[in-house]
Amino acid sequence: MKITILNGSPKGDLSVTLQYVKYIEKKFPQHEFTTVHVASTIKKLEKQTEAFDEVIETVAKSDGVIWAFPLYVFLVHANYKRFIELIGERGAQEAFKDKYTALLATSIHFFDHTALNYMQGTCDDLHMRVTDYFSADMDDLMKANERARLLTFADHLFTSITEKRLTLRVYQPIVPTIRDYTPAHIESSLDDQGQRIVIVADTLDLEQNLGRMVERFRKLTQADVIDISALDIKGGCTGCIKCGFDNHCMYGDHDEMERTYRRIAEYDIIVFAGAIRDRYLSAQWKTFVDRRFFKTHQPQFPGKQLGYLISGPLGQLDNLREILLASAQLDRANLAGILTDEYETSTEIDQQIEAFAGNLIDCSSKHYIRPQTFLGLGGMKIFRDDVWGRLRFVFQADHRYYKKQGLYDFPQKEYRIRAKSLFLILLTKIPVVKKSIQKDLKIHMIGAHQKVLRDKE
Repeated sequence: MKITILNGSPKGDLSVTLQYVKYIEKKFPQHEFTTVHVASTIKKLEKQTEAFDEVIETVAKSDGVIWAFPLYVFLVHANYKRFIELIGERGAQEAFKDKYTALLATSIHFFDHTALNYMQGTCDDLHMRVTDYFSADMDDLMKANERARLLTFADHLFTSITEKRLTLRVYQPIVPTIRDYTPAHIESSLDDQGQRIVIVADTLDLEQNLGRMVERFRKLTQADVIDISALDIKGGCTGCIKCGFDNHCMYGDHDEMERTYRRIAEYDIIVFAGAIRDRYLSAQWKTFVDRRFFKTHQPQFPGKQLGYLISGPLGQLDNLREILLASAQLDRANLAGILTDEYETSTEIDQQIEAFAGNLIDCSSKHYIRPQTFLGLGGMKIFRDDVWGRLRFVFQADHRYYKKQGLYDFPQKEYRIRAKSLFLILLTKIPVVKKSIQKDLKIHMIGAHQKVLRDKE
């Protein structure tokens, strides 16, 4: 059978993900595999319609498709995102309809689920038959048991095609619900309480809801505005990892991205504004997000107040909401709110924008940072462990930052707690002591808390 590989890495043949695909090819020589480097050739596919049509024709003639991609900042690479947008813009969905497909991703398992959710949703929107996903650690190919699991995954795809097996749809179609937003006149601006505010938007077009939301927020707060579409961006992240040594992007001063991020970090309040395209924001926005990686795995906006103005059906996209929340927590910032244009009337949106702005200013003036959830704590522990270990050489700047900030908080270093736990464990070997401890365990659990409550401070 004919299998088309849609490679989502900007590194083309040098992609780690592609090595997993090549292993599948090696073990299933009876099938014909065609790899298309859509991410590394996206400019050509955008400019040359015939080149894009050739890719679509390859897909149309195939029996199955493997979407193979590395993770880039909670999702796929911006160029892969752009290819998905082109499918819709150029009406090429029919080539994908009813094709059997599988998702193959590589990462260090940092929010791989949000990227896979996005791709599952994309395939569901294209009416493809998703047989399975395989999320590999970047080093799994060197492990015999993981290679065996990879082959089982591939065989499942091929068998599903042969037997025309029924597959399950995970996500339902997005239902358009957005109405035109017409803001009312603003009588006066809000008191910013000395907080510096910036809006970073991927469009300022007043013919669009997002542009009008941005303009109303700007007038209310007298915020500065950075228009992503007007920035000099030479290209997307290339995955070269040169930034890992000293946090300087390979593009250097040849474009505005590194300077822009450093400028944004000088503000107290940062509001990001974007419009939803398919199940994320735009590919232009994703390029901007990918280029933040010059700071690698370090918080980008620690101590800042963040907010989002979103145009589009965010209420139907829990995966995107989770990405926005997780990103803020990993940045050690406070996500004070996400405001969309999903309300019934323009008056409601006007009121919400004013409340949204007021909350941002209030949280900023009080230096309030909400406690992290699993999203921030769990994600940082993955980075901590890998930067301490196998990634230390490549991400030397991360290692220096983590060491300085005390992020290497491994529990095995807590010698006092370990000694206390060992002593208590030994005590529980005595039946009468164990019974006494179990009886009063609830009281022991709140003992320290009650001490704080009794404190006069």
